[in-house]
Amino acid sequence: MISGALIGQLLYDAFWSGLAALGFAILFNVPLRALPGCLVCGALGHAARTLTMQLGLNIEFSTLIGAALVGFVSLGFAHRQQVPPAIYSVSGAIPMVPGVFAYSTMIGIINIAAADPATVGTELLMETVVNGVKTGLILVAIAGGISGPTLLFNRRKPVV
Repeated sequence: MISGALIGQLLYDAFWSGLAALGFAILFNVPLRALPGCLVCGALGHAARTLTMQLGLNIEFSTLIGAALVGFVSLGFAHRQQVPPAIYSVSGAIPMVPGVFAYSTMIGIINIAAADPATVGTELLMETVVNGVKTGLILVAIAGGISGPTLLFNRRKPVV
């Protein structure tokens, strides 16, 4: 059962991630009529990721679920407003980009490069590798999640 505190956290998360998606949509010069859909895609995708993480799934699989939701919702908005789904899916997926993991990976690489080879510990190496792998898997999950629904439902008939 979902508690009141979790619902409050999800609403807080949805608000700020929707606002981030809206900001990136404005940055990408999305048409004004598509801005509410971008906000909804960002809010729903990140809130779904947060919910599934709170239910015990890891961040990579949770990101795949959130990105797939963004992909499905963006297809619905795109069909209704006759615009490409990428208008909604790209800005909706931006809040799920793994900035902290990518930053930690880069800092780890810099620390490894700056350290004396004899003193580099396995702990620093492992932490850097784990952060790098998490970054890559999250990015693959975002790409697969937002492109999967489009590949499933927007198939073109072969030319005969």
